[in-house]
Amino acid sequence: MPIEKNQVVLFHYSVSDDQGKVVENSRGGEPNVYLHGHGGIIRGLEEALQGRDAGESFSVTITSEKAYGPRKADSIQRVPIKHLIGAKRWKRGMVAQVKTEQGQRHVIVVKVGLKFADIDNNHPMAGKTLTFDVDIIEVRAASSEEIAHGHAHGPGGHH
Repeated sequence: MPIEKNQVVLFHYSVSDDQGKVVENSRGGEPNVYLHGHGGIIRGLEEALQGRDAGESFSVTITSEKAYGPRKADSIQRVPIKHLIGAKRWKRGMVAQVKTEQGQRHVIVVKVGLKFADIDNNHPMAGKTLTFDVDIIEVRAASSEEIAHGHAHGPGGHH
């Protein structure tokens, strides 16, 4: 069954930056699960998965425009340290999570003071060309409930 809109896809991946350093790897854990055609993964990867079948393995290089976007120079913000999630002590260069109106997002700590930290709101992989090595595990039709909710349910999904 080729991957198309409104199908649930399970896949393993590793992603490398433009220096070839692996920055994420799902192998050894649960596969990534998403509802195709609903923006649940970066656009370039979703485009590369379109039309492929379970059992396929492939590599694709995706520019920042179709991944996490270009870096925005004016994206530094000062926030209270108590709003940073993920560690007890913060240092420059660490990745933190902050709660926003759009949900939790990853930020990079730029400077740490006594009560406040300067954070870079760019995604840690913004501005980077990324290479994904993908193994498609399973493709199945989505339920009407999954389509209505806009995401996959069950193991690796939501609910």
